[in-house]
Amino acid sequence: MNREELKLRLKTFSLRIIKMVDHLPSTIAGYAIARQIIRSGTSPAANYRAACLAKSGKDFLNKLKTVEEELDETIHWLEMIVESGMIPEEKLTGLMREAQELYKIIVSAILTLRQKQ
Repeated sequence: MNREELKLRLKTFSLRIIKMVDHLPSTIAGYAIARQIIRSGTSPAANYRAACLAKSGKDFLNKLKTVEEELDETIHWLEMIVESGMIPEEKLTGLMREAQELYKIIVSAILTLRQKQ
């Protein structure tokens, strides 16, 4: 997968998160989690775009670490949504799978970059 394909995949993931948030309950907990996951779930796409404009290999690696952290946080919030019963697991299976796959891609890229440095 090249950079442009990953940019598109992360952007599509962000849009899916945005749409999912509209299905959270209108409760204090629902609003709180919505604010958290909308931030963490859309951040990887923006941060990956920034990484692609990095000034050095070290800068690229640091920005990828931010993408990794935000994806991990998003996975956490998706788990919380399911485990709290806010949205049934079967409705989030694809989104959760995509979050895990994107996380693995980014971690693999980080490990590869570290080996090259």
